[in-house]
Amino acid sequence: MAKYKRILLKLSGEVFGGKQKHGIDLALLRLFAAEIKSVKQLGIDIAIVVGGGNIFRGVAGAVKGIDRATGDYMGMLATVINSLALQDALEQSGVPSRVQTAIEMRSIAEPFIRRRALRHMEKGRIVILAAGTGNPFFSTDTTAALRAAELNINVILKATKVGGVYDKDPLLYPDAKKFNKISHMKVIQRRLKVMDFTAASLCMDNKIPIIVFDLTKTGNIKKAVLGKNVGTIVDGE
Repeated sequence: MAKYKRILLKLSGEVFGGKQKHGIDLALLRLFAAEIKSVKQLGIDIAIVVGGGNIFRGVAGAVKGIDRATGDYMGMLATVINSLALQDALEQSGVPSRVQTAIEMRSIAEPFIRRRALRHMEKGRIVILAAGTGNPFFSTDTTAALRAAELNINVILKATKVGGVYDKDPLLYPDAKKFNKISHMKVIQRRLKVMDFTAASLCMDNKIPIIVFDLTKTGNIKKAVLGKNVGTIVDGE
């Protein structure tokens, strides 16, 4: 039996790019869709927030001379491209879904409307939330925390390329220590790179747990939903 009834899956843009980390790896996307479908078949309500770093990242653009706000808007549009690709992969696997955007573009997606998103989930559709919050200077992590609070989400599943939360970057330090469980406050105090501080604070204030896990291992999304020991749990305790 699933531990969580309604989840928000946070997918970074980098995972869409596969090993090359840019563009969209369509074969990998189909694998993600199949895994999401297996979770949906458990009767779980699913919302997904997608990043756009495989196409464009606003912070990186700002470093290279693009106005930060303009760069962030460009990054939001990149999340829409990824969201449409994910929707197509889900629909081809037989999973109904809807893309909702924080910036209106009615020709290709619905505007984000809270009650409509809730209704879609109640009808068994997956809701893919694109274009961040619609505001520059806010990350897709903050979008995930905000939408989770708005949509009465039980848990945020933050899919990454590492096995959880560590005391330092495990890709740079082989002796990095992994946490099985840690509080939101300690994540903020220790400046651990789980989510940005705005997102972590929102989750803490709204008592929303976060499970950080390795997406590259098949079956991990389902294991997390079932309450099995996967990655790191960040909660209020």
